Amino acid sequence: MIKGHQINYQNQNVSILKGIDIEVGYGEFLAIVGPNGAGKSSLLNVLANEIKTDKKQHILFKDKIITDWKLEVLSKHKAKFSQHNSQDIPLLVKDVVMMGRYPYFHSQPNSEDFKCAENAMTDTDIIHLQNRDYNSLSGGEKQRVHLARVLAQLDNDVTHRLLFLDEPLNNLDVKHQYKTLELIKKLTQKKNTTIVVLHDLNLAAHFADKILLMESGKVLSYGSPEEVFTQEMISKAYQFPCTICKHPVNQETMILFG
Repeated sequence: MIKGHQINYQNQNVSILKGIDIEVGYGEFLAIVGPNGAGKSSLLNVLANEIKTDKKQHILFKDKIITDWKLEVLSKHKAKFSQHNSQDIPLLVKDVVMMGRYPYFHSQPNSEDFKCAENAMTDTDIIHLQNRDYNSLSGGEKQRVHLARVLAQLDNDVTHRLLFLDEPLNNLDVKHQYKTLELIKKLTQKKNTTIVVLHDLNLAAHFADKILLMESGKVLSYGSPEEVFTQEMISKAYQFPCTICKHPVNQETMILFG
């Protein structure tokens, strides 16, 4: 669905991304992991066409250079959940979620837009908060409001949609961390694609189809959780000892640090 070749990116003469090759197929759930400063969010922003690299480098989305897409069309094919969202929005929760439907109407939302927003609020467990002032919510509740907003944006009949999420689990309790990743998993099972930056390696191992492990702006390892999450690779990336074992319940890869 999306691919990039030899992606390089500098910010204020500091090299952030260094020769990254990436290709994510239809219906895949890719988790980008790595230590702080590895370049995870920068890579996500490059792929989402939110920051520019060398003009000779092209990101292909559905076999078309992503910069050649018209914005009003692209916004119905892909959406992005950002790591940093405004904490001060003087609107009701339902109005913030409705922002995700802006690509679909000019002045007033119609019944379909209201239905999509309601479905997204139900899926993210915030329907009971819809008439609350956004600014009165907790950090985790605000996080789920923005998740509902991007889900509402991608609620359409487009085949093969792409969702980017940059650390979507921040501020969420355990229940909503799992519910969020279950929503993402269900989305990919409908032949859509998700690329998500995660810090919790065990959640990445449980939900993701593929793992991209980064270190110092480079790809250290790429493959299935079993292929990437080895003691050697994890210890090298994080500069911290770990043990790899099997989860006692589902026998999946589990990482224990220390």
